[in-house]
Amino acid sequence: MQKRIFSWQGREFIDLSGEARPPASVEEETNSLFRSFEQELKTHGLSLENTVRTRLWGRDKEARNLGTSARSKILTGSAKAASSSYVSTQRFDSNGRIALDLFAIRPSRADAERRPVEFQPPRNYLCYLRQDSFVFLSGYTSAAETLETQVSEIIKAVAGGLMVAGSMWDKLVKVSLFLHRSQKLETLRELLESGPALPADCQVEFGFVEGYAGEKSLLEVEATALISGNEPH
Repeated sequence: MQKRIFSWQGREFIDLSGEARPPASVEEETNSLFRSFEQELKTHGLSLENTVRTRLWGRDKEARNLGTSARSKILTGSAKAASSSYVSTQRFDSNGRIALDLFAIRPSRADAERRPVEFQPPRNYLCYLRQDSFVFLSGYTSAAETLETQVSEIIKAVAGGLMVAGSMWDKLVKVSLFLHRSQKLETLRELLESGPALPADCQVEFGFVEGYAGEKSLLEVEATALISGNEPH
């Protein structure tokens, strides 16, 4: 397991990352990772209910599907968080089939807002999470035929999701874009530059994967923003 503790936007975050130990079923691997993460969070006075985002990696499509199903049974109720999941063989150094990234936040105060919001009708992952001064959106994808159209649709969906969650595009503080390995990063950059400008202080990170929940997807975007009128001090 790797652990990183950092301050960002006036809050303390804990970033945990690890791979499962085989041999075990995908469900057991997923459960084991969450148990070890929970124990690590406890050493910092936190729990899974302080999770704001999880990113699950499957060695193949089957592992991704089974892992996301297992995750939805672990993070329930107030512990539900924004999420995404990918297929990526290059993510693994071990023989495990599941890897996991988890981001947790130390609440600013005991009564800090934590409001997981479901899709309607509900899916096996969250629509968004409002926590303290933040909005964490789950990953957005598109089933359009071209990367150009997918980028356009995803940007519109993210902007719409932020508005529903009580934020807006110019409140974005971090955008993580995971591009299919068959596509070129330069093309994605050009498409982003032709769309609405990101805030000057927004962090942008890129990664490469081999698959998503949807067969036609070429890109998945995770977004984090500040709640309008409720910026951290």
